[in-house]
Amino acid sequence: MSTLTKILIVLLTISSIFLCGIVVTYVANADNYRDQYNKQRADRDGLQENVASLTEQLNNKIAEKDDLGGRLSREIASLKVQVNKLQGQLKDVERRNNQLLNEVASYASASETYSQTAKEMTQLLKDREAQLTKVDAERIQLSAELDDTSATLLEKFAIIQTLEIEKKRLLEEKTELQSRLDRLFLPTGKLPTAPVIVTPEKDIARPTPVTARDIGLKGLVTAVDLKNKMASISIGTADGVKEGMKFHVIRGDKFICDILIIDTDAEEAVGALELMQEQPRAGDVVSTEL
Repeated sequence: MSTLTKILIVLLTISSIFLCGIVVTYVANADNYRDQYNKQRADRDGLQENVASLTEQLNNKIAEKDDLGGRLSREIASLKVQVNKLQGQLKDVERRNNQLLNEVASYASASETYSQTAKEMTQLLKDREAQLTKVDAERIQLSAELDDTSATLLEKFAIIQTLEIEKKRLLEEKTELQSRLDRLFLPTGKLPTAPVIVTPEKDIARPTPVTARDIGLKGLVTAVDLKNKMASISIGTADGVKEGMKFHVIRGDKFICDILIIDTDAEEAVGALELMQEQPRAGDVVSTEL
C-alpha cells in the first residue's frame, strides 16, 4: 500500500470522525433548540396571558380611577361648599368676637367706673357708720339723760302728789279748825280773824315711801309701758294699796325690778319702774315682800 493511500485513508478516517462529531453536535443542538423554542413559546403564551390579565387589571384600575375621581370630585365639591360655609361661619364668629371684645372693653370701663363708685360708696358708708356711731353715742347719752330726767320727774311727781296730799290734809285740818273756832266764838259774838303767816316755811316736803311689809300684799303685773317706765298691777286701794308703796316684781325665784306706786284705784294701781334687772311683763308676780 502506498503512502498516499495511507494518507487518504487517514484523512478519510479523520473526516469521518469530524463528520460524526458534527452530526452528533447538530442532533444535540437541534434537541436543545426545540426545547428552547418550546420553552420560549410557553413563556410567550404565559406572557400573553399575563399581558391580558394585566390589561384587564389596568382596565379595572382605570375604571376604579374614574369612579374614584368622580367621587373625589364630588367630595371636593362638597368640601368646597363646607369650606365656603365654614368661612362664612368664621366671618360671623370673627364679627361676634369683635363685638364681644368691644363689649368686654365696655364692661371693663363700666367695671372700673363701678369700682370707683363702690370705693366712693364704701367711703360714704364708713362716714355714715361713723356718723351713726356718733349718733348712737349721743342717743345713749340722751337716753341716759332721759332716764335721769324720767327718774327726777317721777321723783318730782311723787313729791307733788305728796304735797297735794299734804295740802289736802292741811285744808281739811284748816276747815276743821275753822269750824271749831266758829263754834268757840259764836256764843261770845266775836268772829275769828284770818291767820297771818309771819314766817313762810321754805322747806320742801319730800315723800317718804310707805312700806307695807307688815301687810304682805301680792298681785300680778297687768300692763307694762317700757317707754315711760310705768307698770300697772292687779290690786288697788280695796286691797290696801296706797301711794308711795313699793312692790317687788318677781318671776319665779328671780328678782326683776321694783314698782313705786304713784296712783291708785279701787281695783288697780300704777307705779314707776325702779332697779330694773330685766324687762317686766304682764303676768309677773308683785309683792311687798321678797
